[in-house]
Amino acid sequence: MNSSVTGSNSRSVLLVCHTGRADAVRAAREVLGFLTGAGIEVRVLDSEAASIGSPGVVPVPAKPESAAGVEMVIVLGGDGTLLRAADIARGAGAPVLGVNLGHVGFLAEAEPADLAATVRRVVDRDYQVEERLTLDVEICQGGKVVWRNWALNEASIEKSARERMMEVVVEVDGRPLSRFGCDGVVLSTATGSTAYAFSAGGPVVWPDVEALLLVPLNAHALFSRPVVVAPRSTLAVEVVGTDDVGMVWCDGRRGADAPVGSRVQARGSDRPLRLARLHTRPFTDRLVAKFGLPVRGWRGARQERPDD
Repeated sequence: MNSSVTGSNSRSVLLVCHTGRADAVRAAREVLGFLTGAGIEVRVLDSEAASIGSPGVVPVPAKPESAAGVEMVIVLGGDGTLLRAADIARGAGAPVLGVNLGHVGFLAEAEPADLAATVRRVVDRDYQVEERLTLDVEICQGGKVVWRNWALNEASIEKSARERMMEVVVEVDGRPLSRFGCDGVVLSTATGSTAYAFSAGGPVVWPDVEALLLVPLNAHALFSRPVVVAPRSTLAVEVVGTDDVGMVWCDGRRGADAPVGSRVQARGSDRPLRLARLHTRPFTDRLVAKFGLPVRGWRGARQERPDD
């Protein structure tokens, strides 16, 4: 879902930075100068304030309430930094704008060379907001929910012992689909189809297609293909066997144990993550640019036809 941006006269932005990178810190100071010069309050995480070291910022804790009332969360770093910022922004409903200072930076919207123009677009409110489906994730044991979390990209259920496989039964909408031994299972959104699910051999799903993916990791089974289901379906993975111990990871950041008898459920959440977008280029172009895909020789629809 896309929407235009409007706002009040009093403006505030939260800035999240990968302070372990000198280029990110330099970029943060540049962004601060632009924003404060435009009369916009800038909040920074209290754990990052000393590294950025600019006067006039408002240090805040890394909690969702710290993003309450901000117009945007600007992220300087890679996808890992953006996912860290998403923990804060999602609860407050604030859109996230990523400036890629990492490697692929698939979730980022801007590159460092465009930093000044990017901030000018923010100051001018010249951007769109896109909503991305997220996952609600639960671990159940003995019929009770023992852990709840969420994910933008994926929830992965993985074995904890390198020398053993885990035995699982996968389920879609309350019905068993298959049992197999594997290294794990990835439950992914369309956004996450270019992340862990992609590395595991899952399909690339365009982000405007609302869907959930179930992708087995190195499954020993006749039927071990990725599965794509509706966004309101419920995917479940039951850890079976005798001594298998698994782990559940949400976006590779937040985890919990999933011992034998555990049931991991994931479904589309009613609370999306909002992403700020500056460009309307097709997702195909983003794939080509981020993955360096070869397209030489393409002529497209403008090529001459034999009867022209």
